[in-house]
Amino acid sequence: MKTSSLSLLITFLLIAHYTIAQSDNPAILRSEWIYEKAPFPECHASTLAETPTGLIAAWFGGTRERHPDVGIWVSSQLGANWTTPVEVATGVQPDGKRLPCWNPVLFQVPGAELLLFYKVGPSPSTWWGMLKRSTDGGKTWSAAERLPDGILGPIKNKPVLLASGVLLCPSSSEDHNWRVHFEQTSDWGKTWQKTAAINEGVDDGAIQPSILFHPNGELQALCRSQKSGFIVETWSKDNGKTWSPLQKTSLPNPNSGTDAVTLKDGRQVLVYNPVAPTPGKFGGPRTPLDIAISNDGKTWKTLAVLENEPGEYSYPAVIQTADGLVHVTYTWKRQRIRHVVLDPKKGK
Repeated sequence: MKTSSLSLLITFLLIAHYTIAQSDNPAILRSEWIYEKAPFPECHASTLAETPTGLIAAWFGGTRERHPDVGIWVSSQLGANWTTPVEVATGVQPDGKRLPCWNPVLFQVPGAELLLFYKVGPSPSTWWGMLKRSTDGGKTWSAAERLPDGILGPIKNKPVLLASGVLLCPSSSEDHNWRVHFEQTSDWGKTWQKTAAINEGVDDGAIQPSILFHPNGELQALCRSQKSGFIVETWSKDNGKTWSPLQKTSLPNPNSGTDAVTLKDGRQVLVYNPVAPTPGKFGGPRTPLDIAISNDGKTWKTLAVLENEPGEYSYPAVIQTADGLVHVTYTWKRQRIRHVVLDPKKGK
């Protein structure tokens, strides 16, 4: 192909909201923006679900994190394109005061409604859980429901549906140290049960777990660590009712959000920043952003590098769709949301 023809092809793809996939890694099939322009300057904390009509993504967007104008925005994939982002939830209170929204989490109930969990409040130490429902794949939404006191819903990463019909929600709190807990609902958010915090958070602060399935009904949760410099894990043998003490994994963590999913073939996939914290600080750069794969949830290898340039690439969400492909969304420099499609059967 001539250079001029190739340039025209690349231009066409960019106009169609695509970026060129990393051609040196066959696992990456597509990489694209969910949007290029929006009525808000900053975004963060995306979430992703597969509905009967296709993919839907949500995130919070506004002037900046914690600003009262931050709301929850959604976009659906129609064919090769994503729809224009629409704000579907705000933190407007009955007295007219507006508070920021945080960390949306989508979950498609099999054969039924689409759930949108999110948080409202001035800060993570004071926020509360909210829930909206959609019966048409996210085109329209119910009025907002406030979750019961003490229930926050899935805090960043998606819930998982147990064989018993229980929706197990990975959660955490920041009002008294960083503590991990789990919440359960058997009726899609109408009534709830909650475990006690599994850590004190003084020296083992952790938040934002994601849940993985293992043989013999065992569950593993991988969590963001505040001080350890590594992702931490906890295990359950009773469907999430009780959990083991948090332990460090071999995966470095710069105090940054992660997400993980169990594939249909039993392998585990994790998206994270493989970065050790800056010496003397509880944190580090949120680049690169990698996707790793494991047979047992303990030994991991890199499937693909999603980003490795300077900047912030963070707060990933990951799911596997019915066709077996893996979809990832993440924050790109707090300016846009990136969507990447991978084939987990390929890769280096």
